[in-house]
Amino acid sequence: MPVDSASFRQALSQFASGVTVVTTRDAEGRPQGLTVSSFCSVSLTPPMVLVCVDRRSEAHTGFQASGIFGVSVLAEHQEELSRRFAGGVDDKFAGIELVSGRSGAALIPGALAHIECRLVFAHPGGDHTIYVGEVESLSVFPGRPLLYHASGYRRLETGNGTGAC
Repeated sequence: MPVDSASFRQALSQFASGVTVVTTRDAEGRPQGLTVSSFCSVSLTPPMVLVCVDRRSEAHTGFQASGIFGVSVLAEHQEELSRRFAGGVDDKFAGIELVSGRSGAALIPGALAHIECRLVFAHPGGDHTIYVGEVESLSVFPGRPLLYHASGYRRLETGNGTGAC
């Protein structure tokens, strides 16, 4: 029995994930970016991560053109940025003073982590491309993550001292 896309989406929405904005640059060096929840570690040695990017995204070709990408792990107060980079906004970067990484990656200020990668593999994956990058630089900042679950943004609750959230 084939799996229909609505059921597939509903099942996957039960997996809570962090929210990232992944950025790269086009052939002219202009920043491109999109909200990505399909992000994970691949390897510790060497340190590698992957992101899955819809082939219809305007940022898709920038990965190949620049050979670098940056991952900004969003903090709980950055829901508006997640929505902006997820939608069809004309200038997603308007009013944002980007952080320039060591590699030249454009990174989102106020994020919990910045991960800069050199593209090492690109694999077709249905309507997406799976980009694998070797981590060349990173920075970690204090704060609480923005989460996504059941088609909505979530925040961690303050712990009650028992280790539960």
